[in-house]
Amino acid sequence: MTSDATHDPRRDELGRRLQTVEQRIATASAAAGRDPEEVTLVVVTKYFPAGDVQRLHALGVRDIGENKHQEASAKVQELPPAVRDDLRTHFIGQLQSNKAAAVAAYADVVQSVDRVKVARALDRGAERHDRTLEVTIQVDLGGDDDARGGVRPADLPALADAVAECSRLRLKGLMTVAPLGAEARDAFERLMQLSASLRADHPEATWVSAGMSADLEAAVAAGATHLRVGSAILGSRPALR
Repeated sequence: MTSDATHDPRRDELGRRLQTVEQRIATASAAAGRDPEEVTLVVVTKYFPAGDVQRLHALGVRDIGENKHQEASAKVQELPPAVRDDLRTHFIGQLQSNKAAAVAAYADVVQSVDRVKVARALDRGAERHDRTLEVTIQVDLGGDDDARGGVRPADLPALADAVAECSRLRLKGLMTVAPLGAEARDAFERLMQLSASLRADHPEATWVSAGMSADLEAAVAAGATHLRVGSAILGSRPALR
């Protein structure tokens, strides 16, 4: 029996929330005729402390997502080496080329490549740190009125070729965020079409990262391989100081 001295209510809360999300994924997968093991859950830990990352690791989470370089770098370094080495850190925020080399020092995956300049800066950083990064290209499906970032579909083939030419980057697939005011399912199905076209030239680019807390079911139904879920597991973000 666990004593009150060692009882951790926050871990209990995270465990319940994680189980609920995993059940949502399982239900959505069954409805789509898919195996839930095909779907990788990336728990977005931005704005939450390293202690929560350790709790999630103890609960079986192996993929975490971060948006801000400064926060992510400090958080990863704060983790015990045994935990840090057992996690795959996904950088999922919009990335400036002048920060890319630094992100390459600790990220295992960069999901938000949207320009050749960023890809090449990541490649140089990975070379400097003797690392190889997995990357996905972020696609903008919202047009000029959307501020979520990403490359336009028409420019995707050229960017994919540029990423593939980088010796320290491995092109794994595509990522998008559903445009504001649009039907998530429509956006994710469009991303799947783009993914199929991409694989004609880059067959290794099989990842499709789509879906967050509110729309993960639509992403699973469309065929997403990766989900980026934050608030449904960690709760409302803490007040910023």
